[in-house]
Amino acid sequence: MSRTLCGLICSVALCLGACAGNTTFISTWKAPDAPHIEPAGRTIVALVLSHDKKRRRDAETYLAYELSIRGANGISAYTLTGLDYPTLDQARARFKEAGVKGVVVMRLVGHDQTTISDPGGFSGTAYGSFGSYYQSYGVGISYSSGYEYTESEVRIETLIYSLNPDKLLWAGTSRTANPEGLQELVTEVADAVSKQVRKQGLIAK
Repeated sequence: MSRTLCGLICSVALCLGACAGNTTFISTWKAPDAPHIEPAGRTIVALVLSHDKKRRRDAETYLAYELSIRGANGISAYTLTGLDYPTLDQARARFKEAGVKGVVVMRLVGHDQTTISDPGGFSGTAYGSFGSYYQSYGVGISYSSGYEYTESEVRIETLIYSLNPDKLLWAGTSRTANPEGLQELVTEVADAVSKQVRKQGLIAK
């Protein structure tokens, strides 16, 4: 195998691995007395806790969209309260005015990165003996220039609250491997949460 072809195969394999996002749950909890809820037509606020205002705005927009395509009337919290967090009483008042029935909260709780590298080197059977080396050199031997890539894992806490009564209905901490960006991360987590709460009977399947 030529050095160029070997490098190309390594590059494609690494790219495919890095692009394959994957979300699983570390832990979940459901209130024992949580009622069966039907989000269709209900106004649900998407709240992302972050001090980065742009990231918060974008993430809430993506989360509100995910709530809406699942039947709820999803609203980004910042559109009701602004990007500066108001007091609890102010937030409650603005949510009440908008007819909000529940809140879905997301918060980053961890982000780990690991760099994986292979320095490359010689491969093949030609080095086993002088005879094989002498006879096979340039034919049965290949050289890899090596590669390096970064594995990323993001952990997100998701909480689902009803506002009347004010009660935590569901909580989960998830981890997502190698998300390509903020939108993909929110979409993957929202999809995983949606499947989990249906599995646990909080929302109808």
